[in-house]
Amino acid sequence: MTTQPTPPVVLTLAGSDPSGGAGIQADILTLASLGCHPLSVITAITVQDTVGINDFMVLDADWVNDQARFLMEDIPVTAFKIGMLGSVENVAVVAQLIADYPDIPVVLDPVLASGGGHELADEDLIAAMRDMLIPQVSILTPNSIEARRIASNDADEDEDLTLEQCAQRILALGCPHLLITGTHENTKEVVNQLYGPGGLVRSDTWERLPGSYHGSGCTLASAIAGMLATGLLLPEAVREAQEYTYQALLNGFRPGMGQFLPDRMFWARGDDEDDDAGQA
Repeated sequence: MTTQPTPPVVLTLAGSDPSGGAGIQADILTLASLGCHPLSVITAITVQDTVGINDFMVLDADWVNDQARFLMEDIPVTAFKIGMLGSVENVAVVAQLIADYPDIPVVLDPVLASGGGHELADEDLIAAMRDMLIPQVSILTPNSIEARRIASNDADEDEDLTLEQCAQRILALGCPHLLITGTHENTKEVVNQLYGPGGLVRSDTWERLPGSYHGSGCTLASAIAGMLATGLLLPEAVREAQEYTYQALLNGFRPGMGQFLPDRMFWARGDDEDDDAGQA
């Protein structure tokens, strides 16, 4: 049997979402859809559905570390994607992990709260991310609420910060690129802004879709990691990942009583009308 070439391998570290809408399940679906092979390290277990999170349990940092180290010693990884970490200890072990592999690009989606507003990170955890993790990543992908929390020195200051001010403060922490998504802003259209060392790199505008979606941020961050793993340069990877995520949202579905979920396999769904026409 002929050995086939290995697809690009992306290691994702995130919490588990049993609904399949967000978290590590969203990462796996997205990366597989883009032709990558996903490796998965679970950082937390959640009790949740499409309506919201009922409870969660953060895994011990030694377990997180061992999961990742065993994989890294066996399989060459092309990119890292980091989501919910859940504890300062987990931030520390993941920071050390990526420090040991400085040539691998890192996409950090700073999951601070669930889509339903359930808090998943306290101020100590955010401080640990600022100090240990953000300076090492290739790109940070917060929504505007997360960007303000990370950039602010005082909770009362959050609402007063412009996104430009947030970008300047976060880039000063040491990460070279920052993509702030505008889903939560009060604008007619969604505007996503990519910043680099020299300021604004690109601004992309998308139609604001009706409804509420679960897992859009996970999908976007994973798609960026997947695009980087396939060899795209970062600005192009960000653009292509946004296009993929928009199509996944446009084709989203509502399997339960809560939010819509992105269809990460939208491209694989046959059009029944086209099929019928082809058979006529």
